[in-house]
Amino acid sequence: MNALKVVWRQLPFFVWLIALWMLLWGQFTVLAFVTGLVVAVVVTRVFRLPPVELSGRINLWWGLVYVVEFLAAVVRSSLTVAWQAIDWRHRPGTAIIAVRLRCDDDLIMTHVGVTASLIPGSLVVRTDRDRRILYLHFIGVHSMGDVEKQRRSVLRWEERIVRAVGSRAQVEALRDAGGAA
Repeated sequence: MNALKVVWRQLPFFVWLIALWMLLWGQFTVLAFVTGLVVAVVVTRVFRLPPVELSGRINLWWGLVYVVEFLAAVVRSSLTVAWQAIDWRHRPGTAIIAVRLRCDDDLIMTHVGVTASLIPGSLVVRTDRDRRILYLHFIGVHSMGDVEKQRRSVLRWEERIVRAVGSRAQVEALRDAGGAA
């Protein structure tokens, strides 16, 4: 029964590996599915990583909020970065900003880092797992007000992600740490 529980918890990652394989090949066929299945089995058996514990909770509403706000942020930031690239009158300032996350979870930290890096104008340059700090490079920073604005933006992404896929304990911890969760 315990093995079944482990398989059930790892199933989303297994399905993701198969989907990723099919996306990489650009084919959604039976053959692509079967070869993706074989690759997923080989990868999970050869590279023995510790099992990732999911919260077991997905909030569809907050997941939708995350996706919509993420897409809006990508479009807005793309336009901003494009303008900064062609505006020869002003040089965009840059900064490396340390952001201490409030949630002590590797998966949440990874999601926050990936989200921040996918938004144009920001990139994770270093992580401090023990202290839960992401170091991000931002462009378009000219003042300490801009630094705080970017830091708050990353913390809002953390909040959205915790609300969407975090455990109830993580939501409560975020609320206790001063988040608006």
